[in-house]
Amino acid sequence: MFVEAREGDLIEVSEGALFDVKGLVHPPRRVVAFIRYYPNSRGERLKGGVRFSKVYSLSKRYNLLKEKFPQYLVYDSVFDEWLCEVPHKDVVKHYRPTEYLRELRGSDELDPIESLAVDLAETLKEEARIPWSALGVSGSILSGIHNRKSDLDLVVYGSDNCRRVYAALLDLTERGRMLKRYDIDGLRRLYAFRAKDSKASFEEFLKTETRKVMQGIYQNRDYFLRFVKDWGEVDEEYGSIRYRRRGRARLKARIADDSESIFTPCRYRIDEVDFIEGVKVEPLVEIASFRGRFCEQARVDEWVIAEGKVEMVQRLNGEVYYRLLLGNSPLDQMIRA
Repeated sequence: MFVEAREGDLIEVSEGALFDVKGLVHPPRRVVAFIRYYPNSRGERLKGGVRFSKVYSLSKRYNLLKEKFPQYLVYDSVFDEWLCEVPHKDVVKHYRPTEYLRELRGSDELDPIESLAVDLAETLKEEARIPWSALGVSGSILSGIHNRKSDLDLVVYGSDNCRRVYAALLDLTERGRMLKRYDIDGLRRLYAFRAKDSKASFEEFLKTETRKVMQGIYQNRDYFLRFVKDWGEVDEEYGSIRYRRRGRARLKARIADDSESIFTPCRYRIDEVDFIEGVKVEPLVEIASFRGRFCEQARVDEWVIAEGKVEMVQRLNGEVYYRLLLGNSPLDQMIRA
């Protein structure tokens, strides 16, 4: 029986391709997930004698889906968007971060990357004083397709646990103990990787990335943490909120509340909105994204310039407002003004 999937999970289909799950709200008998790894005889990753390739940018993911899995690309009327939605019946394996971390912790045969992931998880658990059940390992390590260059991708679950870990990250990086922010060379490397999926200049990139702690270096290895709310903390069910595309906009606004900025999906409450170009709507009250790169992007009382898709948000109770959604296009950005 298929168990509900959430951000950080991976699912595998019969053809061997692996998809990473997006968000915590999914349609009945389907899961919103995008292709991440696929069998390819020229791939650089090896698992069970089969070579795999990794696909990162959204444009390449969509192209690959159109070529190999067009049946999973569907128009979702709730999100008013073409999404990749995998039917539960097509899932042959469900990879869960907390379960796999538990397996790694009980194993005596870890490779160097797996061992580092467990060490990082243990460090965060001890420093933040959270239970093991709040931590998981994600990404290529979760799927067993990691290689010697792979990052350490961890997931933290539950709002209180996430805030505790975030505070620990701030403390550890400030003390320079084990965890370090990216230096200028690391930021250049990160920018070169993301530039193909973003139009932000390196100078704009530096304004936000230099102070982030959810990403960085742990024992000479890149790490990235994803913070996800627990099921009981999500007040949205599929269909209880409907989204309607209203075009694109570029705007300047003040961050009124950044308390949801560390989670995936992340949200920033905004005010004093000034539309620079594109559609103009009222009230546009938040900037949101399902992509981890937009976490920690701005702080309360800072001014930002953001560009993305404008959506009308309709709740069942009759409430209507607008948001700017980032991450579906390389043109999407959020930079400090």
